[in-house]
Order: sequence, then structure tokens, then C-alpha cells
Amino acid sequence: ENILLDKDYNAKIIDFGFAVEIEGREKDGYCRSLVGTTSYMAPEILNRQPYQGHVVDIFALGVILFILYAQHPPFTQASTSDSFYKLLATNRADLFWKMHSQRHEANFFTEEFKDLITSMLQLHAHQRLSMADIVGHPWMQGQHASHADVEQEFALRFQRVQETRQAEAEKNKNEKRKYEQQKGVRRGDRIGDKVYLDLETDTIQDRK
Repeated sequence: ENILLDKDYNAKIIDFGFAVEIEGREKDGYCRSLVGTTSYMAPEILNRQPYQGHVVDIFALGVILFILYAQHPPFTQASTSDSFYKLLATNRADLFWKMHSQRHEANFFTEEFKDLITSMLQLHAHQRLSMADIVGHPWMQGQHASHADVEQEFALRFQRVQETRQAEAEKNKNEKRKYEQQKGVRRGDRIGDKVYLDLETDTIQDRK
């Protein structure tokens, strides 16, 4: 599934191409298909073990919630070969949060948030919170962002994306300029079936 936002920032879940009935294809309460995106997969899926759909969904929601809050993923994949997830799997959540906290200002991750995410991303399925537990968790009882807050946050994120794109475009332009200068490319020179026109705009265009 994919999560989109409409114009009012309401979450919309789409793309159920791999969705199956909760009791599984064999009707025994377990699923066995290896589907989804690796970085959101619970350990039991990666280990190709039978799994309960609603339990691995809690794990994926934990990953999504972390990304929404921190703006980066908690780990690459939920295996002990992953340096970040290994800390959660070996009950060293304190080090997991210490490492991630280095990327943010002091107290960016509250104790309630850390407890919620740690409980959702447990290695063993039976140790993860249920949806009812999540709804009733202390972190979920705090203040909620207003519509104006959400609009402001997304405007800031859009600005960051635009600035990143502009910086990358400028970098590529400078690298192309440097390459052309090194190769001695001049206005009017033919490169294959194209001709060099202007360094400051489209450096190579079709000759018409």
C-alpha cells in the first residue's frame, strides 16, 4: 500500500495490489507471501516465516510514524545485520535512540515517542503493541497539530526540496561547464548529431 495526502492533508491509503485476507490464503490465520518494501518489512517476513497480517502492519506503521516524525528511516531493514535494528533486536534501544538523537536537537525524541516506536518495532511479534494499545498510548494523548500547523510544515518541507533540487541543478551545471572547458568544447562545435550552443542554457541542442 501507499499513503497519500489529499488537499486537506487527510491520509489516503491506496494500491492494495498485494493485499490478502487477514486469515491468509490457507485460512489458518497466517500469511506466507514475501511482498512489500524491504525497509518496512517485519523481521518474520524477511526471515520467510509465517506471519500475522495485522501484526506486521503494526511494524510497518511504526516505521512510517518514525519517518513522518524524524524525516528519515529508523533503519535499512529489520535484521540483525542492520546496525540500527540490531540494537532494538538485542534490547539496546537506549543506544538506538542515542545514535538517532545525534542527528537532531536535544530532546527531539520525547520519552513517550521513544517508548511507542520501540514497542511497535519489537523483534518478536507477540511483544508488539496492538492497535488499541497504540491508540491509548500516552504519546497519542498529546497535542495535535492544527490544519495551519500542517500547512506550515509542508510548506517548509517543500521549500527544502526546492532548495535541494536547485543546488543539485547548479552542481550539475558547474560540472558540465568544467567538463566542456576541459574538453575544449566551443560554440558551434558538433558533438555527435547535436551542436553546442550556449553554456548558460542548454549546452547541447539538436541542429535544426
